[in-house]
Amino acid sequence: MFTGIIEGIGRIAGKRTAGGGMVFDLEAGFELTDPEEGESIAVNGVCLTAYSIRGRRFSADVSPETLSRTKLGSLGPGDPVNLERALKLSDRLGGHLVSGHVDCMASVAGRKETGKYTIFSFSIPREQERYIIEKGSITIDGVSLTVNSCAAGIFAVSIIPHTLLLTTLGDLKVGSKVNIEVDLIGKYVEKLLSPRTESDAQDKGEDLNQAFLARHGFL
Repeated sequence: MFTGIIEGIGRIAGKRTAGGGMVFDLEAGFELTDPEEGESIAVNGVCLTAYSIRGRRFSADVSPETLSRTKLGSLGPGDPVNLERALKLSDRLGGHLVSGHVDCMASVAGRKETGKYTIFSFSIPREQERYIIEKGSITIDGVSLTVNSCAAGIFAVSIIPHTLLLTTLGDLKVGSKVNIEVDLIGKYVEKLLSPRTESDAQDKGEDLNQAFLARHGFL
């Protein structure tokens, strides 16, 4: 589990195919204190298992599924990536709960400088837009951000100079691809409110849905 608060920028030192997937060699831009073989590190928002940790360098396997759902496969040696080590129970939860499981990729639809801030708009697949709400949380390339506004197939965020400086978001241009993880709480709520199977409904008498919750005083 992660928070979306980036610890620093790293770089891809190398990549190679292996077993249908790929192996990435990465170098962090900060010290990996008390490293543990097999620990989780988020790379551009993708939870990967680190091994062969040597100083600031480590390797990680990337599965075919991850390559198909994220932009990691399009990155090459020298490319910068956002890095975050897994959350400790004693840490402050400065961003929001992030699983490191990317839902989809989005494209930068617009970039506008407004005073000290940079407003980015992103186009997103329509099947994911229902999980994005105004003032809700979203993870973009591993960075926890607050949604400024959202509409059909698009949403916008405002990014402060500190975030642009310490992450790769400052390099984004119109058309750039980013990894997106929507707020996982919304997905769980949707699952709980979804109609159950016909056999379950017969066993329980009625479905758990908005009408049921309203009748029993929850809405």
